[in-house]
Amino acid sequence: MPEGIRPVVLAAGKGTRMRSELPKALHRLAGRPMIGHVLSALTDAGLPKPLCVVGYGGELVEEYLGSRADVVWQEEQLGTGHAVATALKAENKAQWLLVVNGDLPLLQSTSLQALIERSGPQGGLLTAEVADPGGYGRIERNREGGLGRIVEDKDCDERQRAISEINVGAYLLPVAPLRDSLARVGKENAQGEIYFVDAVTDLASQGHLAVVSVAPDEVAQVNDRRELARAESALRRRQVERLMLAGVTVLDPATTYVDATVQVGRDTVLHPFTFLEGESRIGEGCEVGPQVRLLDSVLGDACQVSFSVLEETELGDGTSCGPFTHLRPGTKTGRQVSIGNFVEMKGVEIGDQTKVRHHSYLGNASIGRRVNIGAGTVIVNYDGHRKHHTRIGDSAFIGCNANLIAPVEIGREAYVAAGSTVNQAVPDEALAVARERQRNIEGWVARRRSREE
Repeated sequence: MPEGIRPVVLAAGKGTRMRSELPKALHRLAGRPMIGHVLSALTDAGLPKPLCVVGYGGELVEEYLGSRADVVWQEEQLGTGHAVATALKAENKAQWLLVVNGDLPLLQSTSLQALIERSGPQGGLLTAEVADPGGYGRIERNREGGLGRIVEDKDCDERQRAISEINVGAYLLPVAPLRDSLARVGKENAQGEIYFVDAVTDLASQGHLAVVSVAPDEVAQVNDRRELARAESALRRRQVERLMLAGVTVLDPATTYVDATVQVGRDTVLHPFTFLEGESRIGEGCEVGPQVRLLDSVLGDACQVSFSVLEETELGDGTSCGPFTHLRPGTKTGRQVSIGNFVEMKGVEIGDQTKVRHHSYLGNASIGRRVNIGAGTVIVNYDGHRKHHTRIGDSAFIGCNANLIAPVEIGREAYVAAGSTVNQAVPDEALAVARERQRNIEGWVARRRSREE
């Protein structure tokens, strides 16, 4: 790898055809903004922290980038060549610039490494052969087979439109000649805008630029929402294939949606209509789906989840969940916990082997090991102003249709009788009964019937 390489990511454009107030670079694909995929490719290629040229919506882009990139502002939108010239003013140590468009979410780190390894003293660029080159700059070769020039799609004549080799949008160029070329094409442009491909063509006329071809599935022109959806589909397909090669069973890849940021252990089975999003991590030997959404959640080994939504939740090994369960942020279980149908939890920690099998709401609670939560149990945690905490000890038994009014503590091995509303502490091994005594009124039905007649 040549010494002194500095990556430069071009992300100053508005993306007018996206028809959005959000900068194009921040539109999301497979769990992260478009520019995030470019940054990951640079990092995986072993390259140093990039310079990122921002303009429209730059504050939002800068906020997302954080410490992952150094930001350079292109105050006036005077073309891509002007954006690179702006980066050069901020970079005075690099010998090479690796310039990458910020809207290349499918570009892989291996292609960037190939560009670096195969570029000569004058540098190089990435190209691809595609079936439909419409919208892309075409590559015209010179007599020696090297780069002659890049012709933008709008400037192509009939012959050039038939060229299937297109410009991908990634270049490795030596800094000193690049400065000179940018200055030359800037003087020739009466419009006041400087286009980077003109500078690349100028460099090619001064010496040989290596042309490094990549697979067409790394090319994604993302200028509108249709192209965004196509790129999303390609990224999702790539991610699912990666998981299958790593030992994950995906029953129907076409209906399985996995973000690029998700990790899944081997021998796990993903059923159709499973959505794995954000920083979710799934252990080995799990069964997930059908119709499950996991957002920033963690599953241990041998977990089972079906027809459920989990948000910022952590399930211990061997835990089962669903169907029709909603686990909200802050839910964390131990091992071999059973969570059944129509259960909702938020901010709850549950010990090993506890069972919550039917129709319950549990919020802001610490629940011990081997606890049984009966059907219809509700933890009444909100008084209209504040949330309150409930504690339930190991091996406690909560009967059906119990209301636990927080703050309250249920002791170890304590029982709460079915139908009770409890608002006071229950000691260890005690039985709490909090309901009106049953009263039977003999002959009531006959008397009512006679009144109606």
